[in-house]
Amino acid sequence: MRSRRVTEGIDRCPHRSLFFATGITREGLQKPLIGIASAFSDLVPGHIHMRELERFIERGIEAQGGTPFVFGVPAICDGIAMGHEGMRFSLPSRDIIADAVEAVVEAHALDGVVFLTNCDKITPGMLLAAARLDIPAIFVTAGPMLSGRYRGRRLAFVRDTFEAVGRYRKGDIDEEELSALEEEACPGGGSCQGLYTANTMACLVEAMGMSLPECGTALAVSAKKRRIAYESGRRIVDLVRMGWNARKILNAQALRNAIVVDLALGGSTNTVLHLLALAQELGEKSITLWTFDELSHKVPHLVLLEPAGDLFMEDFAFAGGVPALLATLGELVEDAPTVSGKTIREIQNAVRYIDRSVIRPLENPYNREGGIAVLSGSLAPEGAVVKQGAVDASVRVFRGKALCCNSEEEAMELITSGRVAKGSVLVIRYEGPRGGPGMREMLAPTSSIVGMGLAKDVALVTDGRFSGGTRGPCVGHVAPEAAVGGPIALVQDGDEILIDIPHRKLELLLSPEELAKRAQAFTPPPPKYHQGILARFAKLARSASLGASMG
Repeated sequence: MRSRRVTEGIDRCPHRSLFFATGITREGLQKPLIGIASAFSDLVPGHIHMRELERFIERGIEAQGGTPFVFGVPAICDGIAMGHEGMRFSLPSRDIIADAVEAVVEAHALDGVVFLTNCDKITPGMLLAAARLDIPAIFVTAGPMLSGRYRGRRLAFVRDTFEAVGRYRKGDIDEEELSALEEEACPGGGSCQGLYTANTMACLVEAMGMSLPECGTALAVSAKKRRIAYESGRRIVDLVRMGWNARKILNAQALRNAIVVDLALGGSTNTVLHLLALAQELGEKSITLWTFDELSHKVPHLVLLEPAGDLFMEDFAFAGGVPALLATLGELVEDAPTVSGKTIREIQNAVRYIDRSVIRPLENPYNREGGIAVLSGSLAPEGAVVKQGAVDASVRVFRGKALCCNSEEEAMELITSGRVAKGSVLVIRYEGPRGGPGMREMLAPTSSIVGMGLAKDVALVTDGRFSGGTRGPCVGHVAPEAAVGGPIALVQDGDEILIDIPHRKLELLLSPEELAKRAQAFTPPPPKYHQGILARFAKLARSASLGASMG
């Protein structure tokens, strides 16, 4: 075992002494030393209940003959960070988390790791760490939040807070209702209730085989989640003894299965960034941005959850969750090993119930194509991403005049002051990985547009990114980004832009000669930050088309 390098031999007397200071016994030092990388935080609703899950994981490790050690990992709540400078730190935190886990695990020579995670950048950061360390690993995602309730209807975080702000400004609801919604939309612990980034990633971790069956959807408040935590603790000890390192599971095959499930779910566009970053970490060159679009033509959209639909993660959980979706997809997903010891085919064959009102059969999908589409053209030569499953059919082709903003704040000022005319394509630039820096999510602008009743009248294009809660004709991840001279930097007010999702086109309708003339006159903007993580991210971040990690 790896831990023998810090526990055995005369020269390790000082090391054992320090371990004994923690209360461990000599017998405990002879067992597999298992880290529990816990993202517990009082700040993040999706993580507030992790202390209890830590205990269940510890029990499982002890029961199977291992010795557990909990250590902390930073966590940011994207909802709280949204719409201000804080959101610049969210995507860089993915790299911080990967580095932090790598440092702790390697410095202490742990034999295996249980990753206790839930929210947006924590899960992908831990996936990067698992791939980099390549030791036995298993994930416990802490589960979705229950829906809220107000006057007999179910509430979801994005629709009933961010979009409610737009409805309030439009005059559709009063201040009393807005106040009630903000108190009732999030009734307790767990990741936000819709198919936003946190829940999408939890499902994809399970689809890749890195968590036990049903872990991705088991509710935060459920006893099932605690049992899964306990069984995950037991299982990690078995994985150590079997020598099942993470890359036995994390490979191109697992990434393709994750993409297939993502497309069938109609998940968050953020997953494109995270899976591409993971492919980069693994060195899997066969997985690119265009893999998503290639598979999108083959994989139908089978599940319609918030924000695209009216169903919640709790509905998906009770409908059979990821195993039921895998069974429905059949041979569209490849057979592969999982941390449970069962193969994907065995998990599929074990499914006995599927609620077809939630998970549609292949022959009756919501859409013949997957929930995500990759666009390209003169405005995005390296590609751009849209959550087509959340775009109304009437606006999947949108042609309008550009209204340019050089920051999210500029865009919000235009939207809330009523200066965005119908037929506009709102262009938000200098929000990419380097230009932001940090590639902020644009949930506030997109939700305001929806809340003000403009979802079918205004499109949005950005080199930034979107929350999983975004819906409507909103195109993100435009690459190359404005800060490096991408065409999005050259757009002027009044230019015509074509968004053609069926034909995968994103075009700035100018002549090549005019584009070349504007490109010659382009001057890169000065850096916004000169020290700290944002300055490093601005220098090192890859293009969004490669996952936007620092490498």
